[in-house]
Amino acid sequence: MQIWQLLQDNLPLALTVFGLLGLCVGSFLNVVIHRIPLSMYQDWRAGSVEILSEQQDIPANLIAPIADIVAKDTPITLSHPSSRCPHCAHKIRWYENIPVVSWLALKGKCSQCANPIGLRYPFIEVVTALLSMVVIFKFGVSLPAMAALVLVWTLIALTGIDFDTQLLPDRLVFPLAGLGLAVNSQHWFVSPVQSIWGLLIGFLSLWIVVKIFFLITKKQGMGQGDFKLLAVLGAWLGPLMLPFIILLSSLLGSIIGVILMKKRGESKPFAFGPFIAIAGIIALLYGHTIMNWYLGQY
Repeated sequence: MQIWQLLQDNLPLALTVFGLLGLCVGSFLNVVIHRIPLSMYQDWRAGSVEILSEQQDIPANLIAPIADIVAKDTPITLSHPSSRCPHCAHKIRWYENIPVVSWLALKGKCSQCANPIGLRYPFIEVVTALLSMVVIFKFGVSLPAMAALVLVWTLIALTGIDFDTQLLPDRLVFPLAGLGLAVNSQHWFVSPVQSIWGLLIGFLSLWIVVKIFFLITKKQGMGQGDFKLLAVLGAWLGPLMLPFIILLSSLLGSIIGVILMKKRGESKPFAFGPFIAIAGIIALLYGHTIMNWYLGQY
């Protein structure tokens, strides 16, 4: 409690501590972004074999070779196997895994094979640290701030995963939605009633739009993960913040979509979840300020 009180009374110290914590969390989020999709793929492979093996019209001798291959999969968790270079399988030593510092010391290259280490790793660490400091500056050292940190960190992980795979894992989205309802039972961000309605309206608003779009065009315009993510933000921030999030994410998505289309020379599907997540972080930190400024112009 003395440390907690010290951090509450000393903002520069609190920003430093949570900035360093953010660097470490960012390093962990890099692992989450990389490994959770791999773990999901393994689960799907094993589930597919189980489902196929129960189908009486599929001969067992056709399933057996696939089952043998899947059985040899090395289980992937957030802690196992240990981190290795994807090029030479060099085991990453602890001193090669210090956030940002190790990347700079290694000059962005593997110490064994000298293949490049992606700039995204230190980028996520720095962004997580900066956003962690902004959260503490905004909410102070408080329980709501701790909850806001969990929300921001998870949104960063979901952004990275969706960019890579166009997936928004339920194993992250569902607990985050439940946590939003739980923290707002204490009126930390919105009232419990607003939290419940935010979750429902957040999901249904995009679900209805996509269903109408499908009826007109016979094409799927958006993944269901996007509905769930907007529902999460509704549970945390309430229904009144949803129009701001939808408008801002659509604006960001449109700008990036145009840039990608010019770069590729054609229109291709791209992940929209990251723009919802980025808009959600902005809404958490400055949504009310931006809305009050905008409404004050009229």
